[in-house]
Amino acid sequence: MLRSVHILEQPMSRKPSSIPPMAVARDLSRIYQAGKSRVVGLAHVDLTVEPGEMVLLKGVSGSGKSTLLALLAGLDRPTAGVLRVAGLDLTKVPSVELTRFRRRKVGMVFQSFNLLPTLSVFENVCLPGLLAGFRESEVRAKAQAWLERMGLGARRDHLPGELSGGEMQRTAIARALINDPPIILADEPTGNLDSDNGKTVVRLLADLNRSYGRTVIMATHGHLADPYATRIVHLQDGRIV
Repeated sequence: MLRSVHILEQPMSRKPSSIPPMAVARDLSRIYQAGKSRVVGLAHVDLTVEPGEMVLLKGVSGSGKSTLLALLAGLDRPTAGVLRVAGLDLTKVPSVELTRFRRRKVGMVFQSFNLLPTLSVFENVCLPGLLAGFRESEVRAKAQAWLERMGLGARRDHLPGELSGGEMQRTAIARALINDPPIILADEPTGNLDSDNGKTVVRLLADLNRSYGRTVIMATHGHLADPYATRIVHLQDGRIV
């Protein structure tokens, strides 16, 4: 079981209402071509997420939650519509700038953790910071600080395969935070965890949102995060309902 985790850094002040939205989607669509068939991932979605919100995306499998997160993360390109995230137009930005956006503006947390099995916990957390071009000494110091704050200081030299599911997800969250991104996108982050571990991961993400100003957008089937959400958005067949 995960123990309670408390983030120790000083809280960030809430952003004033004059700050632009963190994410804006207008008439956003993503259509996939499967042979001669067209598969609708998203259809004409309108969504605005303000800085400091914690938004839950809900719906059955295939409803469009993961597709929307992939677009917001710059991992995929929309077929049509407008999409701005952290001030960047993701429909027009060149590939080089899109890569920089993914590395510096967005932290991703996945259901399957996506840790590199041959790297230690510490190396996994450091990797995004090094790829983003930050100084190694700065990255190493921040990685150690985040691991300590996640209760993983004693596990820093272990491989992912030596961790519990909860420990792997906390490692993934530390990795997502290493570059101080303003937005955290979480795709079913409790899906591979038992209920106790899931509750602690949700509380951790909620603490990052409420106390430290991180914008969180989470896709989830469950209800663990409902009490912490500023808003719940339901999707069905690629549309907000």
